[in-house]
Amino acid sequence: MSQTILLIGAGKIGRMIASLLHASGDYQLRIADQFPAALERIQKRLPDVETRTLNADSHAELLQLMQGCTAVISALSFRENPGVARAALEAGINYYDLTEDRQTTAAVKEIAEGAAAGQVFLPQSGLAPGFVTIVTKHVMEWFEEIDTVRMRVGALPQHPTNALAYNLTWSTDGLINEYCNPCEVIHSHHIKNHLPLEGLEQFTLDGNVYEAFNTSGGLGTLCETMHGQVRELNYKTIRYPGHHMLMKFLLQDLRLSERRALLKDVMEHAIPVTFQDVVIVFCTVRGTRNGQFVEKSDLRKLYAKEINGEIWSAIQLTTGAGICAVVDLVQQQQLTGTGLIKQEDIPFEKFITNRFGQFYESETFGLETLNSGG
Repeated sequence: MSQTILLIGAGKIGRMIASLLHASGDYQLRIADQFPAALERIQKRLPDVETRTLNADSHAELLQLMQGCTAVISALSFRENPGVARAALEAGINYYDLTEDRQTTAAVKEIAEGAAAGQVFLPQSGLAPGFVTIVTKHVMEWFEEIDTVRMRVGALPQHPTNALAYNLTWSTDGLINEYCNPCEVIHSHHIKNHLPLEGLEQFTLDGNVYEAFNTSGGLGTLCETMHGQVRELNYKTIRYPGHHMLMKFLLQDLRLSERRALLKDVMEHAIPVTFQDVVIVFCTVRGTRNGQFVEKSDLRKLYAKEINGEIWSAIQLTTGAGICAVVDLVQQQQLTGTGLIKQEDIPFEKFITNRFGQFYESETFGLETLNSGG
């Protein structure tokens, strides 16, 4: 295949993406980041990849780095993604990102309207939004008529030791964004915005008790797609019991939702990163099939794993595998189009049989599936 991919962002998820694409042998990588130390860390593991320092706010630098590339993957904070997308449009290359931010996706969608024939823009590629959207749409296709769709995702420490029962596993900016921004849902057939941290519920899986509550962005564009076709559709983040109460205290009672930079500093100073985590993806659909009102679910529990002598967290693996699978499908021309491609437009069977998508079914990930409804 010998495609050259520009990967911008050499943090936790960026390193995973680089490792997966490099190991395939089919991609030449050009990796850019503003921090030389992050690039040096990647080069120690992957000495033959090209690395460049980059100011992602510079349109000229972005365009220069995109020369000779077929695609760009943004593993940056959501704030930088519209600028990368505008440069990709001008350079005429495909664009991918991991954002959960709704305003960012709206900006990318507008930029994608100017795409050249065959040039694609795929924001929200990863875990949630991303894979959870693809698998939920797959479950929905089993029904003749859909009533309710519930999507639940959590990246949790296997061995929680603090009062929050939580460790940092991915972007702190993204986490705070999800906890503070309005949450799009379909309620009583209408698209609405619900408040973050509301809608608290508890449920049990494998004898373990979890809680879940509204967070922003995990639905991706699914509300827009399914409007008029379902009565209820919502997304919630899974945590251990007690987490919700403490986050509500921090964000609402102490009003740290209004001082996000301070909250980020406190969290990154006090809450350690862990690579011993578990990702839970749990979607449930209710509707009509063969004249019966039935329910069908898909449950996956994915764990941290050692690959090529390095420990990768479950959130790194699932997020990295998600976006790599989508990139691979486009580069192999199994997924084609012009402009914006939504996650729900990606065929589940093509995704799950892809060499990267298969990580979601590998036994080494501790996969567990549940299908009910006959």
